[in-house]
Amino acid sequence: MATNDELEQQATSPGDGVSGTAETYTGMRLDATALKTLAHPLRSRLLSALRVGGAATATDLARRLGTNSGATSYHLRRLESVGLVTDTGDGEGKRRLWRASTDSHQYDPSDFAGDEDAETALSWLQRDYSRHLGEQFERWLDVEHMWPPEWQDAVGMGDSFVIATAEQVSAMTEEVWAVFEKYRRIGQGNPNARRVAVYLVDYPLDLDRAPRGGAQR
Repeated sequence: MATNDELEQQATSPGDGVSGTAETYTGMRLDATALKTLAHPLRSRLLSALRVGGAATATDLARRLGTNSGATSYHLRRLESVGLVTDTGDGEGKRRLWRASTDSHQYDPSDFAGDEDAETALSWLQRDYSRHLGEQFERWLDVEHMWPPEWQDAVGMGDSFVIATAEQVSAMTEEVWAVFEKYRRIGQGNPNARRVAVYLVDYPLDLDRAPRGGAQR
């Protein structure tokens, strides 16, 4: 199963703009309609901005993302229609205050098998997440020299490989996610704690040797 926290929603401390606690961390499984709605350049960024930065108005989000408030309002309503964002009811007048409905969303590619539109939307969304990873990591590389040495040593990028069946890779992934959950808010309340994006990406290296099918353990 693929899961998405907008790739940045990690341990938080009071006052950093991200709502939620370890007890209230929530997720939703995307259906085909939600997937096709989310697979849009601005909507994907709007959801990410709300999850990372907390509740905001369309005007605030438009300023942050470099668009106009009319388009932002329209796309927020589209996200609302599939349960991805919610009007908090705390806005003033026509200035609606929006928040992400959940902290993360999940899906399996097989959920959309046979739905050509959903498969196309999923392909776009996954490539968008890949682009987002590259952009965000390069932003870190631009400023890492300004951070303390212990932070430069603690974060970064690494890679390895395993030889395993699909079932074994799934089991490994579940174990890694369990570690993420253990550390999700371990720094809560510590003034030295910062939010850290943690990505999990795995893909076959033998691209020209696709299995013919049939589970083998």
